Amino acid sequence: MSAPPVIVELVEHFARNADVYRGNLNETEVRVQFIDPFFEALGWDIHNKKHYSETYKDVIHEYSLRSAAQTEAPDYCFQVGGTRKFYVEAKRPAVHVSADPAPAYQLRSYAWTSKLPLSLLTNFAEFAVYDCRILPRPNDKASVARVDLITFDQYPAKWNDIASRFSKEAVYQGSFDRYTESSKLKKGTAEVDDAFLAEIESWRKELASNIALRNSSLAQREVNFAVQRTIDRIIFLRICEDRGIERYGQLQELQKNEHIYNHLCTIYERADEKYNSGLFHFTDEKDRVEAPDKLTPSLKIDDIRLKPILKRLYYPESPYQFSHFPADILGQVYEQFLGQVIRLTPGHQAKVEPKPEVLKAHGVYYTPTYIVDYIVRNTVGKLLEGNDLNQASKLRVLDPACGSGSFLLVAYQFLMNWHRDRYLEDGARKRPKELYQTHGGDWRLTTAEKKRILLNSIYGVDIDSQAVEVTKLSLLLKVLEGENDQTLGTNLRLFHERALPDLGNNIKCGNSLISSDFYKNEQLTLIDDEERYRVNAFDWEDEFASIMKSGGFDTIIGNPPYIFTRSKGISEEQKRYFYSAYKHQSGQLNTFGIFLERSHALINKYGRLGFITPNNWLTIESFWPLRKFILENTAELRFVNILDRVFAAANVDTAITLLKKGTPRLLSVAEMKNGSETFSREVPSAAIKPPSFIIQIGLLKSDGDQGVLSKVVSNSVPLNKCCTVSTGLKAYQTGKGHPRQTDYQKWNRVFHANSKKNQTYGKYLDGVDVRRYELVWSGEHLSYGDWLAEPRKSVPFSGERILVRQIPARPPYLVHAVFTDKPFYNDINSMVVFDANSGISLIGLLGLINSKLLSFWFSKAFDKLQRRIFPQFKVGELGAFPIHAINLSDAGEKACYGKMLREVERMLELHGELRRAKTDHEKTVLQRQIQTVDRQIDQLVYQLYGLTDREIALVEGQGN
Repeated sequence: MSAPPVIVELVEHFARNADVYRGNLNETEVRVQFIDPFFEALGWDIHNKKHYSETYKDVIHEYSLRSAAQTEAPDYCFQVGGTRKFYVEAKRPAVHVSADPAPAYQLRSYAWTSKLPLSLLTNFAEFAVYDCRILPRPNDKASVARVDLITFDQYPAKWNDIASRFSKEAVYQGSFDRYTESSKLKKGTAEVDDAFLAEIESWRKELASNIALRNSSLAQREVNFAVQRTIDRIIFLRICEDRGIERYGQLQELQKNEHIYNHLCTIYERADEKYNSGLFHFTDEKDRVEAPDKLTPSLKIDDIRLKPILKRLYYPESPYQFSHFPADILGQVYEQFLGQVIRLTPGHQAKVEPKPEVLKAHGVYYTPTYIVDYIVRNTVGKLLEGNDLNQASKLRVLDPACGSGSFLLVAYQFLMNWHRDRYLEDGARKRPKELYQTHGGDWRLTTAEKKRILLNSIYGVDIDSQAVEVTKLSLLLKVLEGENDQTLGTNLRLFHERALPDLGNNIKCGNSLISSDFYKNEQLTLIDDEERYRVNAFDWEDEFASIMKSGGFDTIIGNPPYIFTRSKGISEEQKRYFYSAYKHQSGQLNTFGIFLERSHALINKYGRLGFITPNNWLTIESFWPLRKFILENTAELRFVNILDRVFAAANVDTAITLLKKGTPRLLSVAEMKNGSETFSREVPSAAIKPPSFIIQIGLLKSDGDQGVLSKVVSNSVPLNKCCTVSTGLKAYQTGKGHPRQTDYQKWNRVFHANSKKNQTYGKYLDGVDVRRYELVWSGEHLSYGDWLAEPRKSVPFSGERILVRQIPARPPYLVHAVFTDKPFYNDINSMVVFDANSGISLIGLLGLINSKLLSFWFSKAFDKLQRRIFPQFKVGELGAFPIHAINLSDAGEKACYGKMLREVERMLELHGELRRAKTDHEKTVLQRQIQTVDRQIDQLVYQLYGLTDREIALVEGQGN
């Protein structure tokens, strides 16, 4: 691609006057004369000539109002569809972009804090690209983290490279993202959320230790409250400083004083007068639902613990541009931060450790922003379609497990954007109470209007009191975005109105799943205070009385916790309550299923719900009551299987459930990859068949595979209907087994050995030992007995059976199964098929399971290859494999089946011979025979299932 004429003219013009420009041209002039046209040539609508809404315009100028210097901000923020992609910082030509470290540090600080991977620094004379994932340091040279540097005279020759990376088209087509990955500098990478999490975790440790030591009368809950509030207040005030809402440096100055905490409390009191939020609520006030904080003003905290914290908030110690902290990044940090709690030892020393519920859920998992956006668009967005402002003011949005508030933040921003755009359509000048215009010409909602929308529409509940406070903090910071001390002072002076709303009526602490009827039959007297705090019963009809009396919430969104109720830490009383209170669950209770049922009851008759949950509830047999209930009580129902690994640290595949309450009318399924739907279609309700109501999204696709998939399923029965399907044993889990296992036993695999130590030991198989038609053994033994975590006594570990490896291989043979009658103990990495009971032998089942056809069906039905690492399939999914019902009265089918049996037996023999072969020649001959027999078995399976030549070609090509 040659450079457009405008770029050639700009370069020639700059070259003719370079000396003058380097001496006299200021930043505004270089932006107008050179930088703006440069990016317009790359396809960006720099001045919003197409009149996109504020949310979706290409470029935001001076993205944030304030930074630490109170006047600085990135000159341009380039975005697509409202999603930020990169910053551009402009400098006058006199600044040496290639050599001066200050502008590079400034740009990198902006982008690193905003978690933008790449950003650009330019004075038009030079164009520098920086990898902003690398922690910026004040003493860095200008070359640190720089991945490219182009001078203005090189623009025409390098235009193709520039346009292929930074044009609007390149961003839309993904070229920018690919360039981002290819240009990543591995050394020194430190994402802002990881760095800030480590920062505030260190604050917590220091404050907890000191507060516990200096305030010995405090109980454990009080220490947690005091530490959390102190951190929240410091972060809030520091962000307000960078936004110009608070006087810059007021916290920094405290380092010069003695008794720092007393001075902090004075700042807190002034903040209470200014903001009115629960974060600074120290005195009794009329109509405030929450009690004032009488605890923290009397705390004793040593200066030596506070000074390092305050020092790390400012340049040069701090790499953070606090005005640029995106709400979702701060939420991600806090989500992880809230996964730990302060415990007090008998000696009143503070220890920080994971919360029990986090251990039960195997970690804390923050929902990616693109998932939250999708759910909000398809719930809140759907409810707003066709509505007027009056109807929108009545919309009530709830997250019943709000955590750090990520879903509520996105919903709140969506509502604010919607209202702003509607007001602009009506005419901005007609809306002086709702809109004001910035110096840059952008229209924004007034503080009063933002407060009104928040109080009217945003609601949340969480069982964790700290999470509730973080949600409030995040929402309050969202209200203050774009504000400054002058605008807030005007409100206070003219309207006697403090800046922030009290969210005590909107964001509440309680157990969304347990009401006060938990305590009936005098049960309240039978539990101790600690259990009562843990249960934290919550009555929706009392806590949100007016909303519930009007029919319920309009929409419920979120990512409910995924915890099996059999987990350690959930009391027997709570389990009994769940079984009695929720009628559409099964014996395998999981909290996300209970949240689905509870939330369906909380939305009104036209309400919508959007959750991200594990996708296994769509197919696992035990969830059939919940599937049946949801299918029969929703007017619009949509399941979206997510092909990405959403939670990188979690062993879970996910799906989005979207529903509208009412009589069944519309059912649709979709798949999503990299944030975009890869397919979507409506399906007839009849496709979801009783009694199990299994929803296999892969089988519901409308594509060239559908005919094959339908034919495979027709005249077939699930594998678990013609035999028993079970998982293998589980050797280790701390706290399980008799006697209960310890961490030492688990990590040291004490029940495994390389020899048969005594009569309890037998040959042990791992998942990798199970191969197609072949079983290998590493020589390892296992001591079998009640001391194992789950010995699976109902499973035969000897006698005739099929073993199926849990981790599938790559196409065309994804499923690896083998027949054995030898004694082996296999673990959960392979499943066991036994007790064939419908006229088909285990040898016959083995041929079908290992066939190319059923691997094809499996890949389309379950999308198990969506994971790059360790894809797995479970017992329920293996049990759903369609096994052709052999018609032995049909001579042709009987003959075909008999021939397949002989070929499978021959295959097993060949693998045995291959294992014993000693020369390369023998192995080559046997491998060729195995390939031939494999093809013959596949052809016989095609014949049994009745596939045509065209359908066989589709399978052989694996859908390509």
